[in-house]
Amino acid sequence: MFKKRLFAIIVWFATLSATGAIADVAHTTLDAANRGAAEEAVTRRLLDQLRSIKIPLSQAVVIAEHLHDGSRTADISLEISGPPVYRVRTVKNERIWENVIDANTGSVTEKEISSSLRELDHEDQGNIIALKSVELELSDAVRIAEKAAEGSALAGGLKKQDGKTNFVVIIANGDRLKEVVLEPPKVERQGSVRR
Repeated sequence: MFKKRLFAIIVWFATLSATGAIADVAHTTLDAANRGAAEEAVTRRLLDQLRSIKIPLSQAVVIAEHLHDGSRTADISLEISGPPVYRVRTVKNERIWENVIDANTGSVTEKEISSSLRELDHEDQGNIIALKSVELELSDAVRIAEKAAEGSALAGGLKKQDGKTNFVVIIANGDRLKEVVLEPPKVERQGSVRR
């Protein structure tokens, strides 16, 4: 579901407070030394597009969630293969919706794709199921990541790896990309938060 990014893992750790919940944050600066020439060109183009769009990623999340009341965003990414758009997946119960939202107008630009959780591959199913076990919303993770990395989000999603569930958010800061990893607090069965 959340497209795998080409980025390294953790440089530093910090603890932030978000809406009463604590999330562990780590991010890595992704400079030219860590990327090849082709990746560098794509990154430059992506950063240029990000500077010119009118709808921030956080607003695209809100737009997508309003399409299906009560849904939660599972992942979102900015795409620049044509006019800049956000590809966003929302989930509610056992349904997943994929929408494409114009990054300049906020309008839905392609026909919605709807599917059942059972139609996804094992990894994607695991990420969606993991979303039910965390209290933090992707929109909260984006806000925390943007603050921690002092930039603008261009992709984000929940990723289950090595038995841990983390939000991964890609942030543009100046001419650099940063991967921010947040470990959200888990929701216990009684509805209380385990820290």
